[in-house]
Amino acid sequence: MTPKPHRSRRSAALIVVVALAGCGAVLGVLWSWMAPSIHTVTALTRSGDQVDAFLGTESDNLFVAAAMLIGLLSMLAIVSAVLVWQWRPHRGPVLVTALWIGQLAAGVTAAGAGAMLVRWRYGTPEHQGAPLSPENRVHYLTEAPPVFLGDGPLQIALNLLLPAAVAALTYAVMAVATPRDDLEGWPPEGHQGFEAASRSGVRTITGI
Repeated sequence: MTPKPHRSRRSAALIVVVALAGCGAVLGVLWSWMAPSIHTVTALTRSGDQVDAFLGTESDNLFVAAAMLIGLLSMLAIVSAVLVWQWRPHRGPVLVTALWIGQLAAGVTAAGAGAMLVRWRYGTPEHQGAPLSPENRVHYLTEAPPVFLGDGPLQIALNLLLPAAVAALTYAVMAVATPRDDLEGWPPEGHQGFEAASRSGVRTITGI
């Protein structure tokens, strides 16, 4: 039989959200160390025009860096969903809601911490202020990797919602695989409060 929890569901939900936000910040630090930088070049043409370009296949790092952050957040989503599921007394809609809200918070803190650290590490490139002259026509720059696949609001939202959806789906799969309606949580089937709530729900349905 599932033991009665020592804390309320609201308190448990708050713990999940705060813990995931903190884990997101840690992942942001890890990502800033792992993410590949982007090497670009600024050149002065014979006509005096300034041209910016990527070195070799460095443009691929725009996708690779952002995809790495999504991968780290998706990994956190699966692990956190499994760990939250282990908190048996609080299984149910409250905790799964806290799970995806916490995963969104993790995405925000990861992106914020990661962006801040890579900007501090690589600085802000100044293409227009590059020291170009007829004697020195080429200047190489190292740019910070992006945290999102794009700058648009929809692209940013999708980057944050994807790991949250993975967490909710993982939790839902485990819930569907549980044979008991109470998800082996609290209150368990057969408990007085559970039976009273069930009878109340039946009366409400039959009275419609």
